Amino acid sequence: MQIQLDEPISDDEFWELCKQNEDVLIEQNPDGTIVIMPPTGGTAGNLNFRLYPHLAQWIDEGGGGFGFDSNTIFRLPNGAKRMADVAWVKGDRYRALTKEERDGVLPLAPDFVIELRSPTDALDVLKNKMNEYMRTGVRLGWLIDPETETVTIYKEDTSPETLDRPDVVEADTVVEGFTLPMARIWDPLGESGA
Repeated sequence: MQIQLDEPISDDEFWELCKQNEDVLIEQNPDGTIVIMPPTGGTAGNLNFRLYPHLAQWIDEGGGGFGFDSNTIFRLPNGAKRMADVAWVKGDRYRALTKEERDGVLPLAPDFVIELRSPTDALDVLKNKMNEYMRTGVRLGWLIDPETETVTIYKEDTSPETLDRPDVVEADTVVEGFTLPMARIWDPLGESGA
């Protein structure tokens, strides 16, 4: 659902709107349109849950920076307010924010994002979101589509590359050395013995 506003609302107004509607997932397009997104179902919620430990472990083992879950709102340089399923920001960029900025809408584009397609997500909407991320400063993005068992890798200044049912996805830039095993993404119930 989309609600067209005459002009974008401020970060503080957007934050207040989110707080007053805490059970609703809300983003904002650069033109001010408020986008109300459907909730994540059980399958997608379980798959999202499986992504976090791998990035947290990479950060703790020397990767550095800061990781964020799917409820974190980033204000991109084009004015859009977006939530990635998983995001990572370099340590110096995050530390440069004030406490007030860190406590609210983060006024920056993440360095790395993962979007995981849920059954309620339209693929073209997610592709547009990934392209917007790349245009606004995200340097690496992974779009995981469990339905087609593909991972599309977005890097700065290159065309997206799609991998068909990879066993592992490994970053060779930005979050270099971060690996994501895909067995439980492709087989969430573990029926193949994974």
